[in-house]
Amino acid sequence: MHPEIPAGGPVSGWWAYLEERTCREVDADVLRDRRLSAVRSVREALRPLGVGLHEAERVVHARYEALGDRVQHTPPDPLDLPSLAARAVALPGRVAAVEAVWDGDTVHDWFVELVAVLDAPAGEIRLATVYHRSGSPSPGVAAAEAGRALAAHLLVPFHFASPDVPDDDAPRWRTVQRPAEGP
Repeated sequence: MHPEIPAGGPVSGWWAYLEERTCREVDADVLRDRRLSAVRSVREALRPLGVGLHEAERVVHARYEALGDRVQHTPPDPLDLPSLAARAVALPGRVAAVEAVWDGDTVHDWFVELVAVLDAPAGEIRLATVYHRSGSPSPGVAAAEAGRALAAHLLVPFHFASPDVPDDDAPRWRTVQRPAEGP
């Protein structure tokens, strides 16, 4: 590590080490609310200087703050019944169940994926991602409410193995159903 490089120093210090082209790319990504792409650009550009993922995220977070109201934040996925039902009806197969599954990443912390479990073709398709938003119910509560309503509308089961505690290893619907169905 070079002595003139801010080791854990101010985030703005790292910004100064980026090439102008990279700064433009990162700001363009931030303005379009493409956080992961912006973090990737910062990390790749500053990796030779020993900057890791956490510090790259801090640089991008500072750019979000600096650009403020100019950022075109991506609206949350709709969780209302008509929107979810329209997505479910348009799927390429029959919905066998609606399931809520915890996931997480370094940018959003814990969030819930609301998915349609399909019979034929077998698989699953994401219907909505529920992130934590200030002033809103927790992602688990919001996903459970929306998922139960959609499942009742579609007359299929709803499964959420861990609605109160984030757990990305909780048993999935298909896993729980197989033993009950028998050999």
